Amino acid sequence: MPTVTDQYPGKTKAKMTDERAKAAAVKQYEETKAREHKFPTEIIDLPSKGLLYDKDNPLSQGQIEMKYMTAREEDILTTQSYIKQGVVLDKLFRALIIGNGKGEKINYNDLLVGDKNAVMIAARVLGYGKDYEVTVTGPSGEQQKETIDLTQLDHKEFDESLITPGVNEFTFQLPASKRTISFKVLSHKNINQIDEELKAKKRAFKRTGMGDAQLTTRLIHTITAIDGDIAQGTIRTFVNDEFLAIDSKAFRDYISSVTPDVDLNIEFIDNNTDEPFDIDLPININFFWPRA
Repeated sequence: MPTVTDQYPGKTKAKMTDERAKAAAVKQYEETKAREHKFPTEIIDLPSKGLLYDKDNPLSQGQIEMKYMTAREEDILTTQSYIKQGVVLDKLFRALIIGNGKGEKINYNDLLVGDKNAVMIAARVLGYGKDYEVTVTGPSGEQQKETIDLTQLDHKEFDESLITPGVNEFTFQLPASKRTISFKVLSHKNINQIDEELKAKKRAFKRTGMGDAQLTTRLIHTITAIDGDIAQGTIRTFVNDEFLAIDSKAFRDYISSVTPDVDLNIEFIDNNTDEPFDIDLPININFFWPRA
C-alpha cells in the first residue's frame, strides 16, 4: 500500500511530517480548484477572526475564499422569484463562496451577521469593483454625490479578551435591575429563525395592537440565559414583561460594542459648510445593480 511519502516523494525517504502533509494537501486542493473552476478567487478576512466559531468549524480559520462574479451570478441577481422571496443576495453569496481557503466547505447558515456583512462588501467589490457612487444629504440639507472606496472599509475593533476562543457567549450585568444576561452573537441561521417567528406572529401582532415585536423577538433569540437560567420560558417572560427600557438600551449598546463587524460608518464633508458628518453606508439599488 503506498504511503503519503510514496505519493509525495522528496529528496529523501524520511517520513513526511504532519505539517508537510498538510501543506501538500492544500497545494493539491488549490491546483485542483484552479483546474476545475477556472476562475480567480480572493481570500476574505472575517471581522470575527474566526474566534466565535467552534474550533472544529471551518469558519474558525477566520477567512473565506470567494470567487469573482460572472454573468452566471448576474442571472441570480435578476431572478424575480428570488427577489420576491427576499433571498436573492443570500443566493448570490452562496454561489460566490468557495470555502474557507483551506480546502474546506463552510456552512453558510453558520456565518455570523458581522461576517456576512464582510461577505456582502467583498461580493460587491468582486462583482462590480471597489467604487460605489451614492448621493447623500449633508447637514446643510443639500444633496451631494460621493464615491466610496469599499476596500477602505475597516473591521470594527472589539475586545478579544472578552472572548473564549471557540465559544460564542458573553455576559452582561444590567445597570438598573442588576440581573445578569448571557447572550450570543447572531448567525444567519438565527436571523432566519427570527424572520420565520415574526411571519408566524404577524396576524396576532395586528390584533393585539402591540406593534410587530421586532425588538423583543430579536432579544429573545439573542439571550441564552437570565441569571444562569437557560429555560426559554424564563427568557421570553423576562423580555416581554420584566426588561426595563433603560436596561434594554444599555444591553443593546453592549451587544453592538462586542459584536465583530465591518465598520460601515462613513465620514463625508458637507460641500456647503465644509463641516464633516457621518452616516452609515447607504445601501441602495445601485449597490448590486449599479447600472439600474
